[in-house]
Amino acid sequence: MRVMIFGAGYSGKAIGKLLHEQGASVAGTTRSAEKGKALEDAGIRPFVFDGASLSEPLLAELAETTHLVQSIAPGSEGDPLIRLCGDAGIKALMPKLEWIAYLSTVGVYGDHHGAWVNEETELKPVSVRSVERVEAEQAWQVVAARDGLPLAILRLSGIYGPGRNTFINLANGTARRLVKKDQVFNRIRVEDIASATAFLGGPKTGGIFNVTDDLPSPPQDVVTEAARLMNMEAPPEQPFETADLTPMARSFYGENKRVSNAKIKSLGFNFRHPNYHESLVDLLGSGTWNQRG
Repeated sequence: MRVMIFGAGYSGKAIGKLLHEQGASVAGTTRSAEKGKALEDAGIRPFVFDGASLSEPLLAELAETTHLVQSIAPGSEGDPLIRLCGDAGIKALMPKLEWIAYLSTVGVYGDHHGAWVNEETELKPVSVRSVERVEAEQAWQVVAARDGLPLAILRLSGIYGPGRNTFINLANGTARRLVKKDQVFNRIRVEDIASATAFLGGPKTGGIFNVTDDLPSPPQDVVTEAARLMNMEAPPEQPFETADLTPMARSFYGENKRVSNAKIKSLGFNFRHPNYHESLVDLLGSGTWNQRG
């Protein structure tokens, strides 16, 4: 297995680290050479990619790639990698390619007023970024079908883990308990994203999969639980309607749904962190909650 991760950021780096530990040869892109050391420390060979052009060293690496993980968000002009492939198709860049993973988001489902959704649910994206994700998913399906390649679309919920979690927000005083009636969110530990990708990539499984926890919950409950575990007083509750939020932060609350992960579990995948209660205890107890890497 020779893996290329486009966009080896928080999730991409976790995926690459796990695959490297499992014996794969892993490369990944970053936007700056300065971030290359962190990738090397995770067992990932770094390549600089500006989103607009492919360097000769990167092209040489792609020629040997068997497994592609695309983690870069699309923009108004679509998916950057598909754009660079052009009419020639993905096999022109990666002639040895055997499997594609596209990291998407549960935002593609849009607002379902708190109802349960699964991979068969109608997509009703609300925000511009979610509309772009739907378009990117569809574009990758066309690319994969053209060359007969298995494509796994991983729809991810709110990502957290070491270095990015409620404990850090509490420690630096930025945690807030925003309350919107009946609002729930799903979450996913970054390590479970890595495990799910490896689980699907080994047998080169294709399909659409929700990669998310078992327990969609009000966001204020997570803050309350994290504060309890840290023996801190939780911040006061704030009504969502009067809270000072960025347009992007406010837009997240425009989508309310409970996301099922039954499909990937039916294949035999087990989430190591199935709910925030167990996960927060693990993060704090392991001492990894404030580790950045």
